[in-house]
Amino acid sequence: MQKTVLTFGLISGAVSSIMMLAMLPFVDAIGFEKGEILGYTMMVLSGLLIFFGVRSYRENVGSGRLSFARGLGVGLLITLISCLCYVVTWEVVYFKFMPDFGAKYAASMVARARSSGASPQKIEEVSKQAQDFKRLYDNPAFNAAITFVEPFPVSLAMTALSAAILRKR
Repeated sequence: MQKTVLTFGLISGAVSSIMMLAMLPFVDAIGFEKGEILGYTMMVLSGLLIFFGVRSYRENVGSGRLSFARGLGVGLLITLISCLCYVVTWEVVYFKFMPDFGAKYAASMVARARSSGASPQKIEEVSKQAQDFKRLYDNPAFNAAITFVEPFPVSLAMTALSAAILRKR
């Protein structure tokens, strides 16, 4: 099981990391809203490797059989490795290559509130939230925790789906 989990976890993590790094030169051109869409698309593509990892485990280790619980366990381990790769990559990107990301994101939150026609009080509230977000996001531990939570639900859904589809008695 270790070999399958490590292989597919690292490949999944590499896919998400490489795609994140490939988007770096285009961050300003893409914008935050389109960036979120591309980011979650990347997470789904990376999550497909969970399916292939669970299937590989079923065929190569489980002799063609797999319970839902075992598929879920294998998928979760692949997910954890993939998410850790994603977090490490983002930490390096954020603190070494994009230290102004927090300020730019905070400014975009305020600009979005202004463009939506929000009241001055609402804009002030969003501005305060944006500054709080930036302050928290500049803390590496908080940054890592929030970053881990981004791909984890997507990968968890892929894990449950894979375990359900691939179970075989």
